[in-house]
Amino acid sequence: MNNIIAKEEAAPASDENVWNGSLRKMTLDDYDAVFELWDKTEYVSLNECDTRDGMAFYLKHNPDSCFVAEADGRIVGTVLCGHDGRRGFLRHLVIAKAYRNKGIGTQLVAQCLAVLSSKGVGKCNIFVNSENVRGLEFWKQAGWYMVDEEFVTMQSPTAPLTMPKAVASS
Repeated sequence: MNNIIAKEEAAPASDENVWNGSLRKMTLDDYDAVFELWDKTEYVSLNECDTRDGMAFYLKHNPDSCFVAEADGRIVGTVLCGHDGRRGFLRHLVIAKAYRNKGIGTQLVAQCLAVLSSKGVGKCNIFVNSENVRGLEFWKQAGWYMVDEEFVTMQSPTAPLTMPKAVASS
């Protein structure tokens, strides 16, 4: 079932909702600050791919599509963006609490989508923790929709595995 959610008009920004920072491409030199922000942010699931080596690999393969937001001399927002040639994937869109509701997340996502579009990638997916009500609301207000509630994400390492010969049907 596709639940398409209409995009709502954003409220005018007040002075307290203005962000005077900048966006730039993420580099491996950002790793310590980025990891610290992820580690202290609720609903961010970190795993072996989020090590320094894992990030070096990711950034090598996605050098133009991962971004950080900076303000007051520090990293206050991040997003990882990659693609498989058909679909883009966003991960770890994180904004420091003191800098939320200032349009930083929207700008980070817009940068990612522009990069994906320039590469001919026509769709993008995001993985959101189902308990992250604030995150889900952000994506809904941005015009994103749930693809299908009945799908479950499954994962496997890419090392050779012993696969079952057949799955018995009931």
